[in-house]
Amino acid sequence: MFRQVRFILVLLLITGIAAPWLFWTYEQGINPSVKTYDDALWWWFVSSTTVGYGDVAPITPMGRAAGVLTILVGIYCYTNFIALTADSLHGLTNRHHLGTAQVEATDHIVICEYTAFADELLQVLDRHPALAGRKVALVTDLVQVRPYPQYSFVRGVPISPAALKQSNIAAAAFIFVFANIRFQDADLKTIHTVSRIRKLNSHARIFIELGNPNSDLLAHLTGEITVLASRDLLESVLRDKGLDLRAHFPASPVATGARST
Repeated sequence: MFRQVRFILVLLLITGIAAPWLFWTYEQGINPSVKTYDDALWWWFVSSTTVGYGDVAPITPMGRAAGVLTILVGIYCYTNFIALTADSLHGLTNRHHLGTAQVEATDHIVICEYTAFADELLQVLDRHPALAGRKVALVTDLVQVRPYPQYSFVRGVPISPAALKQSNIAAAAFIFVFANIRFQDADLKTIHTVSRIRKLNSHARIFIELGNPNSDLLAHLTGEITVLASRDLLESVLRDKGLDLRAHFPASPVATGARST
């Protein structure tokens, strides 16, 4: 954006110098409306904005040529500047919705990749006291806008350090990394993502979804890592009508009672 704004300003500066000079050179002494150089500058300004008050108008061929140039450049510059300004304001006022805002939460939950299992997790967070009530940050490029208004959203690939830092992952207490099957070997990508997360957060408890829960690469990961097998996740969803995390988190009594009935 700054490059585009700079180009617009440079273009306006060049025409703001050249066009009034041409107009003044060929109109002075001939055009009764042009008495001083200020008249030429005023003509350029109102012409470049396409307002054209009509109090000063060219009457020579070169003056009119300068007018055509001024109007064309003005239309291009001002319309693009307005569009850039509107786009910038839209981005600023919708940062949280578009996933460009910095997450300020601490001791929160970070979910990497917004997959079907990630959504299943969101539905059962309140069943587990250790997870309930914590703020949640979703880091993904699989959706364009924030899927849930109550959760923070970072639009970006989870393997990107910039996206991870935007989610304030260094201060997270729990991190869930789900497999993205768009990649040929999703497990390699997921394990690589966890290795990068560990460089930014050495204390959080990390849950990682893998198609092969016995991968030998897990030996190279440090800290508390819990592997969630993709097949087991799907089985729990089909069996329990929701993601079953009771093996890792004790469910609240209310939730347990509700499920048993």
